[in-house]
Amino acid sequence: MKWIVGLGNPGPEYAKTRHNVGFMALDELARRYGIAFNQSKCKSVIGEGVIGGIKTALIKPMTYMNLSGEAVRAYMDYYKVPLEDMIVVYDDLDTEVGKIRLRYQGSAGGHNGIKSIIQHTGTQTFNRVRMGISRPEPGYAIVDYVLGKFPKKDSDKLSLMIGNTCDALEYSLNNTFEQTMAKFNG
Repeated sequence: MKWIVGLGNPGPEYAKTRHNVGFMALDELARRYGIAFNQSKCKSVIGEGVIGGIKTALIKPMTYMNLSGEAVRAYMDYYKVPLEDMIVVYDDLDTEVGKIRLRYQGSAGGHNGIKSIIQHTGTQTFNRVRMGISRPEPGYAIVDYVLGKFPKKDSDKLSLMIGNTCDALEYSLNNTFEQTMAKFNG
């Protein structure tokens, strides 16, 4: 079984914010495969289904971004799943809006959700899809920016990026992460 963790913040006030692109991608993947987020456990809402012939769990931590590692650890411990079968999907300030970057290791790069996952798993080595949100203008507070909504002018890039993220996730289920990186990192 593969498990895909989309990072975001729970609640309608955060639904369309930059910090929630991980949730947006999982919602689209769930829509494509008719998967319902109908389980609430391990500090997350979870939807399970079959994607490309592979049993897959889609996980949205309900811990708020900065505590995402608690939900990842809870899921790992409860289901005894290996970290190698996890992919984390999240927003990235250092990637341009509309672009995605796949990596299998690295530091948190200032992302508190990733910092929490590293802290709770004890490793920086896990598969990840970084969805670009670009950096704010100088002088704009990062926290206000990531908790802000995408401007209308970015809606086409956002839709394309969510689609590309889902395509990459689907591909990764039947191919190695290295193959997926080679195909989707352009």
